[in-house]
Amino acid sequence: MKTVTTEIRLARQSDAPIVAEVHDEAWRAAYRGLIPGAELEKLISRRGPNWWDAAIRKGNRIALLGFGDEIAGYANYGRNRAKALTYEGEIYELYLRPKFIGLGLGQRLFHAARKDLASHGLDSLVIWALTDNDAAMRFYRGLGGKPVARSSETFGDRPLDKTAFGWAA
Repeated sequence: MKTVTTEIRLARQSDAPIVAEVHDEAWRAAYRGLIPGAELEKLISRRGPNWWDAAIRKGNRIALLGFGDEIAGYANYGRNRAKALTYEGEIYELYLRPKFIGLGLGQRLFHAARKDLASHGLDSLVIWALTDNDAAMRFYRGLGGKPVARSSETFGDRPLDKTAFGWAA
């Protein structure tokens, strides 16, 4: 029987191409049919290896989840950007490659990002999800997130509702 190891670590500059690849796969799976096709392609193409390299060089917190010899997902997080919300930290993105969904890896990545935020004094956190993304809504509810705000964002000519989930300290 082969043992598969998992590891969560911060991204290095050399990881930029693989983060771009995971982002591309995950966004296509998560948002196809929700975000209009041309707009989705534009959003994905903006986040190529150079974008991720710059984000890593700037010191953005990007945790990678390794499963065996593959990068299964990533989380990008830091200070809460929505000043109207009283949460200190925010997970901006948490994505897995589709083939790794349902294995509990997303939960591990969430808890690792939350622990890292807390170690920097950011004990409460918020995460936004598109309201029509049923999988994300179930996932964050399952982690104990409470809906705390609603907003909308326009993608091309299509406005989409989004929900903020909060976790108190």
